[in-house]
Parts: sequence; C-alpha cells; structure tokens
Amino acid sequence: MSTDGTFNLQRQARLLAELQRQGAVHVKEVARDFGVSETTVRRDMAALADRKLVTRVHGGATIPTLFTGPVQRSARVRTRFKIGMLVPSLDFYWPPIVTGARTAAAVLGVDIQLRESSCDPAEDRRQIRQLIEAQRVQGLLLAPSLKSEGTEEMLDWIGRLPVPAVLVERQAARWTPTARQMEWVCSNHALGIDLAVRHLHQYGHRQIALVLSKNSPTATHLAAGWRAACADLGLSDEMVVRESLPLSVPGHREVISDLLHRCRQSGTTALVVHNDPMSVARICAEQGVSIPDDLVLVSYDDEVARPGKSTFTTVRPSKCRVGRMAVELMVSRLLEGDRRPSHRFLVAPELVIRASSLPRLAQSAP
Repeated sequence: MSTDGTFNLQRQARLLAELQRQGAVHVKEVARDFGVSETTVRRDMAALADRKLVTRVHGGATIPTLFTGPVQRSARVRTRFKIGMLVPSLDFYWPPIVTGARTAAAVLGVDIQLRESSCDPAEDRRQIRQLIEAQRVQGLLLAPSLKSEGTEEMLDWIGRLPVPAVLVERQAARWTPTARQMEWVCSNHALGIDLAVRHLHQYGHRQIALVLSKNSPTATHLAAGWRAACADLGLSDEMVVRESLPLSVPGHREVISDLLHRCRQSGTTALVVHNDPMSVARICAEQGVSIPDDLVLVSYDDEVARPGKSTFTTVRPSKCRVGRMAVELMVSRLLEGDRRPSHRFLVAPELVIRASSLPRLAQSAP
C-alpha cells in the first residue's frame, strides 16, 4: 500500500474514533482539528459511507442510528415529524447537544423547532405551550428549569402534556404518578467525577478538593458522584467549594485566592474544577503556584480544554451523542406509541488526560 493510502486509512480511523466519541462531526471542525482540507475530509466521509460505517448529512457525518426496527425503517421511507426543542442556552454547553440533535434529525426526517428557555419556570411553560399550539409539534425535547421547590410540579405538568416529552440533561429525582412514564437522556456526571477522582488517586493524591459551579444543575450530580467516589477510596469529601470562578464574575480573584490558601492549609494537592479552570490557572501563575508540580488540576466540562488548545486534563461529556440519542428516542416513541416501555439513558463522559494532572516523569514517558 502506498504512503498516501496508509495516511488515508489512519485519518479515517481517527475520524471514526471521533464519531464514536461525539456521535456526529462537522466537516469544518474535522478539517481544522486534523490539519487537512475540507475536500479531504469529505472524501474520507464518502469512503466510510460507502462501507456503511457512517451516515453523511449536510455539513458532516453521523454514525448509523443506534436503534433498530421502526427507527431505521423511518430513515428509509423518510417519515416526517416535527419536534420542539427547548434548551437553556444557545451559547454555552448546549450547542453540541443541539448539533447532535440536528444531525440525527437530518437522518431520520425530523424538523426541529428550537427555542431558548429561561430560568423562569412560568416562561418555560409559556414557550412549551407555544410550541404545541403554534407549531403543531408531535413531540418535545425539554431541558426546563427544575428549581428544587417546584421540580415535582413542573415534571407533573410536563407528564400531562398532550404530546410526548423527552428530558435532555434533566431527570426526575423522585417518583411521581406521571414521572414513571417520563423518558430522558442525560450525561452520567456522577460517573464523570468518579473517573476524575480515581485518576487522581491513581497518581497518589489523597487530599482532593472539588469546586462546583454555583447554581448549575450539573452540580447536584457531581456532588453525589464526589461523595460516592471519596467513600469508595477512603478519601475525605469535606473540601467542596460552591462558587462561580470565570474571569467575568466580580470577586473571582478573592474567591480563588481563598481557595488556594485553604489548599495550602489542608495539604490539598489536587483540584477538580467544574466549568472554568482558566481563572484558577491564572491566579496560580500570579501566586507562583506551579501546575502540576505544586497543585494538580482537572477540569470538568471545560469548553477550552480541547485538543491542541489546552493542557488541562478534562472530563468531557458526550454532548453530541446526548442530543442525537434524544431525537432517536423521541422518534422511536412516536413510531411505537404507548405500547413501548419508557427508556432512560445515562451517557458516560470521557476522561481526557493531559499535562495538568500528570507528574513530569509521566508526561515524558512514551
């Protein structure tokens, strides 16, 4: 085989690995990350599609649908559905989920009516009613605001809607008469934090701290996973800080300085930071705290911790796959109706190990 042929196969294998991880990829992003032209990426996608390994969609590719039977038949006959999708943000965290949903929708013949929700449950209800009444949607993908004092009431209301709903990155914590039929697709954040803690424990860290993003719905699941992982490994779970640390948040410098002081006082050698490690790393540099020599850092769902852009070890939720599976779950429900039992999926995150959590010797090892 020629050198070019070998490179082609290696690149296609890498492309398949990305698809397995994300569920969907875009031509422009792959070309940028792989350092090749968009034409080359399209050629690779076409070759993989000829081998039935991927499904090509506008602007990218997805792996073949997860479900068998009715959903696959739907893809062949191009059955048309209209689904409403309500997400909290179109800027942070949610764009990859929306991308995954749209990719699956293109394969399965679904029109997605996208709306941005708010932190107000009353406004969420208004948006949902509008989607049902004005758009005539057959189903809903929802990530509503689930505040603790009104969660059961909101879930009960969703369960009584005239169209089926799938929760996305949300789940019912307790049983209610309507919640027993509720379906959802969520990242397994408890498992994600478990991966991070066990990784740090493997490299000898016995005093670890967790920084949770304030007011984030994910924080509840991270806290539960943190307690379970620490209990399993015999670690203390007391060092938990609930603060927002981005550089744009007033007072972040004082909060981080206090955090670093507490780490020194308690002998903490490792931090797991939810969302934004950049501000922590910056204050560490200002104070002469070396990462990873003095303090090891792991990021949970850090948008900047991507290949070629960061040295942070990160726990990366499979957001594209969550969105894709939500659409597939809804189409399966619409095709099979009430005779189909409810499905609930937890999607495992990925631990991406980089320099911020590895000893210097481990970094230089092959």
